Amino acid sequence: MEAAPKPKKTIKTIAKNKTAMPEQDPAARARNWSEVTLGYSEEQAVAEAARCIQCKKPGCIAGCPVAINIPGFIQAVENRDFRKAYDVLAADNVLPAICGRVCPQETQCEAVCIVGNKLEPVGIGRLERFVGDMALKNGWSLATSVKPNGHKAAMIGSGPASITCAVDLARAGVDVTIYEALHTAGGVLKYGIPEFRLPKKLIDRELEALKGLGVKVVTNAIIGRLFTIPQLMQEMGYETVFIGVGAGYPKLMGIPGEGLNGIFSANEYLTRVNLMRAYQHPQADTPTGMGKRVAVIGAGNTAMDACRVSIRMGAEEVYCVYRRTKKESPARAEEVHHAEEEGVKFNWLTAPVRILGDEHGWVRAMECIRMELGEPDASGRASPVPVKGSEFLFEVDTIVYAIGTSANPIVAQTTPGLKLNKRGYIDVSPDTQMTSISGVFAGGDIVTGGATVILAMGAGRKAAHAMLQYMGLATAAEPVQQAK
Repeated sequence: MEAAPKPKKTIKTIAKNKTAMPEQDPAARARNWSEVTLGYSEEQAVAEAARCIQCKKPGCIAGCPVAINIPGFIQAVENRDFRKAYDVLAADNVLPAICGRVCPQETQCEAVCIVGNKLEPVGIGRLERFVGDMALKNGWSLATSVKPNGHKAAMIGSGPASITCAVDLARAGVDVTIYEALHTAGGVLKYGIPEFRLPKKLIDRELEALKGLGVKVVTNAIIGRLFTIPQLMQEMGYETVFIGVGAGYPKLMGIPGEGLNGIFSANEYLTRVNLMRAYQHPQADTPTGMGKRVAVIGAGNTAMDACRVSIRMGAEEVYCVYRRTKKESPARAEEVHHAEEEGVKFNWLTAPVRILGDEHGWVRAMECIRMELGEPDASGRASPVPVKGSEFLFEVDTIVYAIGTSANPIVAQTTPGLKLNKRGYIDVSPDTQMTSISGVFAGGDIVTGGATVILAMGAGRKAAHAMLQYMGLATAAEPVQQAK
């Protein structure tokens, strides 16, 4: 006897709210480095997947920078066919466990979820993490027997853009080598995102998939110092090169006192803690030089990371200083909420104007001014306007700048003919990611400025297809082909 068909799901028949994500207690997690969010159980994942109504025109796919078949993998989760869910998901996203944790799904795929028009949108990111974690737990991978085709490509940098590009090329049979300036691969995933948001062992396990596809990784290799892009192509036999070096140069405000001791860029501070393992003190002897009263300037995700790291590193008071309001904060709402729960104190509508030091040259205070919101600026957000006469002193002994980054200039300085835009980032064709030099492509933060992991991956995927076309291995109409 055939089973009765399942009744059609509608907005009226599904759960109104997302299945809650289990989390550590705020008081406990503020003193440890374990993951804050604990992930779904199988039952929770199936329950959340059941909220997807499998709409006829799923906007979520178009809302994803790498165009994951989101309804397909969610349907497989609902059917408890978790291996199929992974196969569907990983066909387009080689880092699902990572993206499920750090991507801003609320402004991308979930923002256009049909369910979200009336109820809370489907928890796509939470389901992506569940499937990615299950794949790691069970040792699943998409590694296949790849037949080499004799073509060679080099990736400069080992962040998400380069990883995605490398995987797509390797699946097509290209001999790929990644060159990483630091002593370990992973790029911003490793040095920029704290352990409690993205465990290092998880990144390492995701990167193992590269070896299964034959991708080689060379660390401690600074392109532009060890050798140049022209050397890669003219002397080392690479037909095409992808530049994914990120944008690691810090930005400061240009206010008096920025030369004092006790001032960090967020990149430097987070690298010391994340990559150089200062969070494992005393097992690791990497110093941070952090005081007891820390002010973090900015309110993006990096600023939230710096604030929450400072709490865990033992700061007595941590302040987030931002010239706009909470509404205009570029950080994910979840990150701001977690920071608030953990004890970070927010100073909205506040801007530093001067930093004061003691007789030994160390930070002792900031002079700040109150702000009010004016007309929208080019970003669409209300412009912060100083309130005359509202200056006040803010006692701190450590300041972390988290107001964005600038382009790393080393590659451009050593690559004749590489065109940059007016902000110093690499100029590329929006359709192919090719630079002004034939055969040289670029993507990620070195092109866009600081952005998200998934946007960098989207650029890497677009570049991979164009690189295959350049090498005569694909046509414009063909998708990236996986070698058999």
